[in-house]
Amino acid sequence: MLMQLINVVYVLVAIAIIAFVLLQQGSGAQAGSGFGGGASATVFGARGASNFLSKSTKWLAIAFFVISMGLAIYASRQANRGPGKADLGVMAQQQAPAKPAVPVAQVPVAPAAAPAAVSAQPAAPVAEEKPANPAQGQ
Repeated sequence: MLMQLINVVYVLVAIAIIAFVLLQQGSGAQAGSGFGGGASATVFGARGASNFLSKSTKWLAIAFFVISMGLAIYASRQANRGPGKADLGVMAQQQAPAKPAVPVAQVPVAPAAAPAAVSAQPAAPVAEEKPANPAQGQ
């Protein structure tokens, strides 16, 4: 139950990071209007105080990496526990076929026939068909 809750939080944090990154304005967004007005030096320079979106993105990224590391450690510890009973799902409900109580009588098998001897005689030549109308044969 706890792992399901952590996985749900993990996915929500990932979606929030994607949304916050897409909402932010890039540093080169004002470059077109900035050139020529003397503001080109500040367009790509220091940004000053960070706003709500960048701070939120930072903390969501930290939470994302912490949850990722926690899930990785948990998964590695689960793998090191050794082979346990495999979860077969629906196949675990299947019954093994019952062995017959009385052995089935074995039927004797006839020995395999020897391969036919290859004859040393050459095969007869195949006769060619002649056309029914002699005029067509020319």
